[in-house]
Amino acid sequence: MAITVKNEKQIEYMKIAGRITGEVLNLMGSEVREGISTEKLDKIAEDFIRSKGAVPSFKGYGGFPASICTSVNEEVIHGIPGKRILKNGDIISIDVGAFINGFHGDAARTFIVGETSLEARKLIDVTEQSFFEGIKFAKAGNHLHQISASIQRHAEASGFSVVREYVGHGIGENMHEAPQIPNYKVGSRGPKLCKGMVLAIEPMINEGDYNVKVLADKWTVVTKDKKLSAHYENTVLITDDEPEILTLV
Repeated sequence: MAITVKNEKQIEYMKIAGRITGEVLNLMGSEVREGISTEKLDKIAEDFIRSKGAVPSFKGYGGFPASICTSVNEEVIHGIPGKRILKNGDIISIDVGAFINGFHGDAARTFIVGETSLEARKLIDVTEQSFFEGIKFAKAGNHLHQISASIQRHAEASGFSVVREYVGHGIGENMHEAPQIPNYKVGSRGPKLCKGMVLAIEPMINEGDYNVKVLADKWTVVTKDKKLSAHYENTVLITDDEPEILTLV
């Protein structure tokens, strides 16, 4: 599948979708606390997205039942919001998308509930920093897998592992477009990046090893060793110069 290059009008629409997506995550950061349920967070997020004239990208996508993914502790991605009450010491990865004017934004953050361990804090920090190490290579003329290799280098140098089964992706009129974006080094250089490409780059980093499994709900992905996992994602526009992060508000 060809990588779609966005024109100026499409990029303007993607900036609107990206800004709403980033604002949702800022809101989630202020709402995540001990005693709140994941379904309450989902309702707050959906209400906010709709108040902006957008719709939640995830709701109904492939049958997903909610507006955000709420993945707690050893849950890597695609956790379904429900009755679960957040406890002091938990970490929660929230992934969200907003769809408006025919285009999607997509981003994720991992938040701390109250006070947590130094190791959990380090995992979250390294996951975020691995994203920023990766996008140093998100420039026209570079190759996609330079981003992938840089993410892996930083995560593994810090003592963590990189999830293999799930990867980042192109984004635009569809939530998932070409190319797939591994967070680890692969054999090829990958496609050459050019101005107007928009990528959802999303390191998923584990405290233990990288093996994961899907739970019986057919959605929630967890670490096999039950150790913690963190997730950090932004929608990124390739320009002639530095990349532009559309979901960092």
